[in-house]
Amino acid sequence: MASQRRSNRRSAGSATGELVVERRILVVRGLRVMLDHDLASLYGVETKALVQAVKRNAARFPDDFAFRLTEEESRLLRS
Repeated sequence: MASQRRSNRRSAGSATGELVVERRILVVRGLRVMLDHDLASLYGVETKALVQAVKRNAARFPDDFAFRLTEEESRLLRS
């Protein structure tokens, strides 16, 4: 019984975590994306550290892993 309760708690926590992630996903250029500050927040690091790690280890990421928003896209996301 106790192990079943623990299992249910893990599932509920996982569902909550998935909901948090889903809320941070945006559609830009027809792609489902997350902004760097949201991704950094999920990993518990500063945005600057995440961006720097991606730049330093570019070979570890697919070519379409990251892209820059245009000024117009950025403005629309802020409003």
